Amino acid sequence: MSEHPTWLQLTSDDPGHSHAYVQRFRRLAEQGQDLAGEGRLVDAMLQRESRVLDAGCGFGRVGGWLAGVGHEVVGVDIDPVLIDTARADHPEAHWIVGDLAQLDLPSLGVSEPFDAIVCAGNVVAFLERSSRVDVLRRFAAHLHPDGRAVVGYGAGRGYPFDAFLADAATARLTPDLLLSSWHLHPFTEGSEFLVAVLRRA
Repeated sequence: MSEHPTWLQLTSDDPGHSHAYVQRFRRLAEQGQDLAGEGRLVDAMLQRESRVLDAGCGFGRVGGWLAGVGHEVVGVDIDPVLIDTARADHPEAHWIVGDLAQLDLPSLGVSEPFDAIVCAGNVVAFLERSSRVDVLRRFAAHLHPDGRAVVGYGAGRGYPFDAFLADAATARLTPDLLLSSWHLHPFTEGSEFLVAVLRRA
């Protein structure tokens, strides 16, 4: 199986990739596409004014929506172009350029744990293979003891679902719920998408 390209590889090969990514979603929004499904699912899990970490936040599509409905959002992404866009579009949230595999928000003055971590947009499939467990361990370290990490991505991206769940177990995260979409469809053996709701073991 060939290695799926990381986000850094994509942006290195094409310096305009991040800008094109933002514009693609702006066009989808203008066409009336529903781009808030991930945010609605996470919001349904939370009390008002909960603390949410948007891990691999991109340009703030999910975290910005969650901030808009009243949550305290911190977003982290390795791509400075996307973070600049998030800061411009959603100034009510806190956006940070950072590597999820080395995530240490207390060292940046963000000391409180999170009620939820959302990792949408196929982010885990763009990670370096060697960093996957480290990223999941960083998620566990930043969660409130009763918090949940919600990770969603599609099949065929070089990260089989059983491998992801094994990595989550290594990182001491265990599933509360497995879905096949952000709209609460059940996960089955043949599902082409996984949304895993994980808690600290």
